[in-house]
Parts: sequence; C-alpha cells; structure tokens
Amino acid sequence: MDYTCEPEHSSLLSIQEKEPFNAEPPASSLVEFTLTPEDLVYCRNHGPVRQIDEDDYTLTIQGGSNGEFKISMRELKASYPISRTVAVLQCAGIRRKEMGAIKPVNGVPWAEGVIANCRWGGVRLCELLKDAGVPQQGNLHICFESHATLCQDDTCYGGSISLTKAMKEEEDVLVAYEMNDEPLSADHGGPLRIVVPGYLGARWVKWVDNIIISPDESPNYYQQRDYKILPPHVESKDSAKPLWSKYPSMTTLPLNSVVAHASRNSDEALYVKGYAIPGSYGNVKAVEVSIDEGNSWHSAKITYQQGRWSWTLWEAEVSCKGEGGKVYSRAIDTAGNVQPKEGTWNLRGVAYNGWGVRDWL
Repeated sequence: MDYTCEPEHSSLLSIQEKEPFNAEPPASSLVEFTLTPEDLVYCRNHGPVRQIDEDDYTLTIQGGSNGEFKISMRELKASYPISRTVAVLQCAGIRRKEMGAIKPVNGVPWAEGVIANCRWGGVRLCELLKDAGVPQQGNLHICFESHATLCQDDTCYGGSISLTKAMKEEEDVLVAYEMNDEPLSADHGGPLRIVVPGYLGARWVKWVDNIIISPDESPNYYQQRDYKILPPHVESKDSAKPLWSKYPSMTTLPLNSVVAHASRNSDEALYVKGYAIPGSYGNVKAVEVSIDEGNSWHSAKITYQQGRWSWTLWEAEVSCKGEGGKVYSRAIDTAGNVQPKEGTWNLRGVAYNGWGVRDWL
C-alpha cells in the first residue's frame, strides 16, 4: 500500500504505528478540554489516509424500494438540515496496553488516549434512509462501506448497525461532515463519516461512500472477524478461527474510567483528574477514587457532562501522606452498575475496563 500521499498528521500524538498511521494523545492532555481539539483526536487506520475533494464525492444507498439512491456532497448539504450532537468516540482497544500486561494480546498497544469527545454535525441517517425507501422497521441491517482507500484485511473497510438503531431519531446517528463546527478533515474521515453515538469507533465508518440495506450484518472482516470479545480460554489466532462466527459483533463498550493526572497539591493532599465513559445501562452518575487499593473510596466532583452521549470529566482532592503510591478510579452509572476492579482478558484486547489507575509521587 502507498502511504506517500497522506496529509500531515498532528505532532501532538504519540505514534503507535506509522503505516498505517495509528496514534493517540496523552490522557493528561485530553482532560484539559471538554470538547477535544482536532490536534488531540486520535487516529485509527487500517490503510492509507486519503484527501478527497468533496466536490467529487458521492454517497450511494442501495437496497431501498426507490432503487439506487445517489447524492452528492453539494446536494446533501443543500437538501437536508444540519443536525448536531456531542458524542464520545472511542476505540474498542482503549487501555489494551494494560490488558496486554496481564497476558499478551493481539492489536495496537493503545494506552488511554484513543478517545475523543466532539460535537458532530451532519445529516440524520434516518432521513436519508427514508428518502431511499428503507422500511421503517424490520429485522434488517444498515451496512456501511468505504472504498476511498485500500484496507489491510478486506477489499474495503465496512461495518453495520441494526435498522432499529439507525431509524430512531433519538439515537442521533449521523452521516457527518463536521467535527467541532469545522469541516471534517481527512484524518478523521472527511468528507463523510458515520457517527453512531454510544457505539465503539469501529462502527463509525470513515470516508463512507456506500450504504447497503441488508437482511444480514455486514460480511466485512471488521464486523465478522474482528472487534469481538472471545472467551478468556481462547489464547491464539488459530484457536480463534472457528469461533469468530459464534460470538456477537461488538456494539457498546463497558462502563469505564481513567485517572489521567495525579499530583500533589501539598504534603498532605493529592489532586486527581480524569474521564469516565458510560456503558449500556445509563449515563455516569458518580466517580470515586481510592488511594488504599479500594479499601475506602472518596467521591470525585463531576466537572463536565453534556447530554446522553458525552464523556464525563471529573476531579478530586484526597488527603494523603507518604512518598507515593497508586490512585484508583471507578465509575458508577445511573442503574447502579459499578466499574469492576479487573477487566476480562480476551485475545483481541478489547473492552478493558478494570479500575483506572495512576502512580503518584
């Protein structure tokens, strides 16, 4: 694959892989902002990044009762009102490095920076699907494809969501062309990407150019043979091969929190800040921190949360003595679920959500 024509990438990211370009910012930088600036938005790719002229860009929807539905970027912006939503984008492999310290895993060794809270703008997917003649209900799937660039493991990158998720206006699924009120850049999927609030980033297909209404999930590699949680006894790629089809594709990620910064305010006080992410059962209601390995917990102050889909920022000051140690965090959601002490190991290193932890001195 040819990587010589890529746009210039942010210099504020720590590079995990150069080809394809995969990079993340430090979590300590992320939590300084409620909305993540573009230069701090992580980059996850499975092939070269391409800059595409939006004047030549066309989105095609196939499988509706109105036949093949094609619309240019110009027509898309002129024909549909812009809708905006604040939603957190996160990679399924967030905190994979921590899981890999338990036992080796397959995948980019991401730390805590593959997450971004942004204001996304674009057209509601449900409005496009209605005009393409898609049924309002039924056991169907909306499959997304990007043919704009080459891909490591398939002929194109693809993924899908259920028709139910796609057609509910309150789910805020977008075909987006803005991020933080600016045109979506090539690094982050411009000119068009899918935004699926509440779902892992693998379903937020970048450079989307084809949408298919189907009775089945996307057959794409990244829907069927990746981004799945296999049981802990599956420890090799060979043992995983016959099992991929037996386990569901991932949609949501679990309740999680991260300690992004810890420093002394004084000889007897520790200042801690971080972020938390909701899971499937309700928004983050509270965050707690501990400096004695969970024997006692102290309430953190929530400093930011915006609507149903955003991340939660928090901070705390804890009395402490000694020369150093570890500080832990755990999130609690509105349904009463509590972030577990330990995440469940799996071969792909996805969905790790053990207590957040950081050393302090």
